[in-house]
Order: sequence, then C-alpha cells, then structure tokens
Amino acid sequence: MNESVTEESYTAQVRRLAELTERVQAQRTEAHTWHDQQCAAARKAVADAEDQVHRAERNLAAARELQDRVDAEATALWQELRNRLGQVGRRVGPPPGPVAGAVGDPPVLLAAVRDLLARAGQPGELPGSVNPLLALCGVAGALVAYALGTVARAAGDRYGGDLAVGLPVLALVVILLGPLVGLVPAKVVADRRHALLGPRPAAIVLVAGLATTVLLLTLAP
Repeated sequence: MNESVTEESYTAQVRRLAELTERVQAQRTEAHTWHDQQCAAARKAVADAEDQVHRAERNLAAARELQDRVDAEATALWQELRNRLGQVGRRVGPPPGPVAGAVGDPPVLLAAVRDLLARAGQPGELPGSVNPLLALCGVAGALVAYALGTVARAAGDRYGGDLAVGLPVLALVVILLGPLVGLVPAKVVADRRHALLGPRPAAIVLVAGLATTVLLLTLAP
C-alpha cells in the first residue's frame, strides 16, 4: 500500500530538485566558460606559433640574403687583394671560409677591410732614400736638354741662313727647359714605387737640374 506524500515532504523535494537544477546549470555554465577559455587560449597559442614561424622565416630569408651578400663582397675583396699582390696573389688560393667562434658584425668588418684596401692602394710619398736618384734625374734631364741645345746650335752654325738665327734661340729655350726634363724620369721612378711625385721630390729634381744647367752654361765656351 503506497504511503501518502505529505505537503511538507513534497515541498522539500521540489526545493531539493530546484537546488540540484541550479547547481547543474552553474556547473554547465562553468564547463562552457572553461571550454571557451581553453579554445581561446588554444587559438591564441596557434596564432602566436604561426607568427613566430613567419618571423623565423623572414629572419631566415634575411640571414640568407646577408650571407650571400657577405660572401660575394668577401670574394670581391679577396680578388682585389690578390690583384694587389700580383704574382704572389695567384698562389694565395680561394678566400678562407667562416671561422668558428668568430665575433663581430660582418658588414662592419667588410667595411674595415674596404677602408684598409683603399688606404693601401693610395700612393704615398717618396722616401728620403730616393733623393739621390731624384737629383740624378734632374742632372740627367739638364744634360739631355743641353746636348739637344748644343746639337741645334751646331746645326744652325753648319747650315747658316735663317737656321743660323733661329736654331740658337731654340737651343737656348731647350737648355733652359732642362730642369723640367728631369721630371719625366722622376715620375717614372715614383710610379714604379707607387708613390706621388709631390712638391718635395719635384723640388729636388728641379734644383738639381737648374744647378746643372747653370753650371753647363757657365762652363760653356
């Protein structure tokens, strides 16, 4: 025989059912919230990972481009060095490869090498040890000019006429230009030493040539 349900027990059961329903709804809401948070975190992690992959790909491409540029410039600088060394440079071989543990920014290091090669390629001043050779160039130039002047004067005396008037004048001009003639061999000396024929070396040549010209004119009959 079924027991009758009292009003008080029915109310308690309804209240309990409502509490359970509310608790289940809260747990369901919490579960949905947690699920949404996890999905959002996963999507953010995927987006961050994709961004890192793209950034790594860009960095890799830039690094490869820099490597190719550095290799090309290093090869060009090495070839320039070999050309500067001449016969010795042909035995140097290919450019060296990367050194393990090397530090420094490659573009900065290459710029320093370019600057060093540029400064090494610029002609310098002639050393003082070549001063006697420069003076000899001046003396030789004056002697050559004097010899040409003497030949021209002799030709004027020999053929007479207008030549007897014009050639002595020409001979005098040639003799007076004698100190300048010495600058020609002096320039050859400077070029072979990869140096500049500056004011000091030129002055030595001109003074020696002028002194020789004056001496020759003084001793001339």
